[in-house]
Amino acid sequence: MTPRQKLAAKIGAGAMALAVPLVIQYEGLILRGYRDPVNLITACVGHTATAQMRTYTRQECEELQYRDLNKHADALESVKTQMTDAQKAAFLSFAFNVGAQKFCGSTLVKKANQGDMPGACAELSRWTYAGGRELPGLVKRRAAERALCERGLS
Repeated sequence: MTPRQKLAAKIGAGAMALAVPLVIQYEGLILRGYRDPVNLITACVGHTATAQMRTYTRQECEELQYRDLNKHADALESVKTQMTDAQKAAFLSFAFNVGAQKFCGSTLVKKANQGDMPGACAELSRWTYAGGRELPGLVKRRAAERALCERGLS
């Protein structure tokens, strides 16, 4: 099974169809290693784990992206309440950006598990800082994730 197929099996094809473009939109696709706003070596679509200061092919970047999304999709298992595809996509984008450990330990997950999905979605707006400063890109990303998360809430 390819990493893409594994992700579809984990979160569903609908959630994957929403999450992948969202992550690409806010991470960008950069076919080389570079330093991100907090000075981490990053490549492709926000890949940091094994990123190097070198050139990457589109195929390498796609492989890394789906492997990374799969790893972060595991964090969604910490949410014990039922989620819509839109909520899964928003939470996956968020977990991908902040890391699985921060996602799992967040008030967002706590509120979701208490059945307060509107409150969980609202928590996304609090995560707009990196390196001690608010970043306009994170403000936009969190607004998009929150809007997606709140889709269909009454």
